Amino acid sequence: MEGVGGHAREPRPWSGQRRRHGAVAVAAFLALGCLLALLRSGDGSAAGGQGLLTSPTTADTAPGWGLTHTQYSADNGDPTADAAAQALLAQSQSAQSQSARTPLAQDQAMMGWGADNPEPSPGVYDFTRLDSRIRMITRSGGRPVITLCCAPDWMKGGPVGRTDWSRLETAPSADHYADFAALAATVARRYPQVHDFVVWNEFKGFFDNGSGQWDAAAYTALYNEVYRAIKAVSPGIAVGGPYLPMDSFPLGSETYASAVSGRWGTLDQRVVTAFDYWLQHKAGADFVVVDGSTVPKDGAPAPDPFAATEKFTAVSRWLRDRTTLPLWWAEWYVEPPNSGWNEPYRDAVLASGMIALAEARVSAAFYWNPETNSADCPGCLWSASGAPLPPLALLRGFARWFPPSVAPVPVAVADPRVRVLAQAAEGVAVNTTGGPLRTTVDGRSMSLGPYQILWFAR
Repeated sequence: MEGVGGHAREPRPWSGQRRRHGAVAVAAFLALGCLLALLRSGDGSAAGGQGLLTSPTTADTAPGWGLTHTQYSADNGDPTADAAAQALLAQSQSAQSQSARTPLAQDQAMMGWGADNPEPSPGVYDFTRLDSRIRMITRSGGRPVITLCCAPDWMKGGPVGRTDWSRLETAPSADHYADFAALAATVARRYPQVHDFVVWNEFKGFFDNGSGQWDAAAYTALYNEVYRAIKAVSPGIAVGGPYLPMDSFPLGSETYASAVSGRWGTLDQRVVTAFDYWLQHKAGADFVVVDGSTVPKDGAPAPDPFAATEKFTAVSRWLRDRTTLPLWWAEWYVEPPNSGWNEPYRDAVLASGMIALAEARVSAAFYWNPETNSADCPGCLWSASGAPLPPLALLRGFARWFPPSVAPVPVAVADPRVRVLAQAAEGVAVNTTGGPLRTTVDGRSMSLGPYQILWFAR
């Protein structure tokens, strides 16, 4: 996995300049991002379950490319680092011209992953941290999305007024589904600028160890309660599920093998069964949400991480065969734990995964941002000091050039080791090898360094 890698742009016909899409180019616009963040500094506040903050202008379109905030984000408490990271988020909403503005959707969990227990006791609310996250998103110009997970302890057998974070992923008990739905409705009323809500996260707490199957009936019962409660707040709010992990096993495995397969592996039949149950019994939905990794469920690395990204396209097409609802990937992963990948290799595989998602014409794809408060942060969008990192350049590039409304077009590529995605005005090529390549792409000669990502005009 040695190599130069990096993000670059071919010279445009009218210019001899070369632009970098990596950290250097992003840093060059940091001052502009800071100014935009300051210009968007207006906000409001309120207590309890009443409306909060000013609603931004949100286009009635699919969210497109976005990111998910986790425990650590652009609000860790270091004023300098936070200001720099928030400027990057604001910068992502601007470009060289008004026509190139591409807001990034930003997802935040209702509880956990940076948000405190929103209702530690029945009817007693604490939205301090969630307020802060939604304010940060709206001030950056982003499109806010809330994932309605997880549940206060008293809804799952715990004591009133206390939060045991080790039980975060425990589902509410059936006799508290209505309480959870009421909390979801309170959140929807509090944040009228949020138009998209995802119900729960990865079927957490809904796996039946006795049968070895997902308890789709229990999840669907919770989902239906929440769906009706949110729609009672406003029928125009978009609600989706089931946020089911699209787990797969290596190709040739007979473990829960399904008919959905490719060289990336075989989709878990238990996932197929659970998804079909929800699809048949849901009270309604405005979009479908899933997540998944190209890494097989047994934990073994995929033989070819680049080829494994085809899973995103294959599974998306399988889902589209079952429903015409817009398709969201709430999380998508291409890297096994403790992979040891270097940055150029990681970026090239990430780009390959994003090409696969774009080819599937998904309506939304959220990058799980694994921020930490340490200096080393593989795969993060920015560093602990607020400096931009290469995956952010990728996210910006795909958000600008390949939103859901733009259809990819076929492009001739002489060397299959180069992955290419193109639309009418722009294209991106990825060298999937650790050596330099010279090939023909879209009728032109193109040179790429090892694992290089090259953007080019058409």
